[in-house]
Amino acid sequence: MSIDLVPSPEELPDVLPTERLLVNGMAIPELRKNYRHIENWRNVRAVTFVWLWTALLAYVGVRFGPFAAIAIFILMGPMHARFAILMHESAHKLLFTNKRANDFVGKWFIAYPAMVPISIYRRAHFAHHREEFGPEEPDMAFYSGYPCEPADLRRRLLRDAVGISGYKNFKSIVMATTKSQSRTIASSILAVQVVLFGLFWLGTGAWWSYLLFWWLPWMTQWRVLNRLRAIAEHGGMLKSDDRRLTTHNVRQHLLARFWFAPYNTGWHLAHHVDMGVPWHNLPAYHCELQSAGYVTADITFENYFQLWRSATALARSSKA
Repeated sequence: MSIDLVPSPEELPDVLPTERLLVNGMAIPELRKNYRHIENWRNVRAVTFVWLWTALLAYVGVRFGPFAAIAIFILMGPMHARFAILMHESAHKLLFTNKRANDFVGKWFIAYPAMVPISIYRRAHFAHHREEFGPEEPDMAFYSGYPCEPADLRRRLLRDAVGISGYKNFKSIVMATTKSQSRTIASSILAVQVVLFGLFWLGTGAWWSYLLFWWLPWMTQWRVLNRLRAIAEHGGMLKSDDRRLTTHNVRQHLLARFWFAPYNTGWHLAHHVDMGVPWHNLPAYHCELQSAGYVTADITFENYFQLWRSATALARSSKA
């Protein structure tokens, strides 16, 4: 793989179409319906458990002293990652087959608690899928500028870790309540936060539990995890009809899946080849692309650390 993160032409075998895959990598219609099947019970369980774990962790953090509180504060970063990916599923209308249930649960039980205006996110995110790195790409700031100097990435991550990025995001929500076109959504998000504040206090007996175990992790460590995952998904890639040139492929390991790439979101190349495949079918679809020879070892990073090292390879390559 080249030092600029983009696979070279010889690393991209021309294998499509096949008997099972179309020229764009999507499965033929007879197979696609299986890959796109939504298992409602899995997502009911996922939404239920993400809230049960959040409640349990907050309770433990309050009841078992300062060391437990520090540990739970750290673990709330991965919990925010889970809310973000479930929100992403809802934005794709892949959470439940019933679209009203999908949008209701996605908005009030996932997105608004995670302080995401999901209707706005959905429009921007679909623009991202229509043309990665295109003129309407909403996340270009996350993806461009790689590879970079190691100091550049450290500076960005430090800004995230100390809450500067989170403050800007939270301030934009608060300021949106002053504008007529965004007041309803922003006010709803903040109202949900007030409800969460009360629920955290009621469930733990500590008024500060919401701040330490929800708001502050969202403001700080979640920003770090989100940036690192964004780099791992599209950092340093380019505009192309071949998704192997727009999206990285990283071998998945248990620790990464727990910490910041839950619900199979690490199989991101498969997701971009067919964004209609729900999270529980992404590993199987990834295997389909692998079996066809579309995804190869040459374009696969062995782990996320290898990718991040490549994303900060500018200084090393300039010294070579």
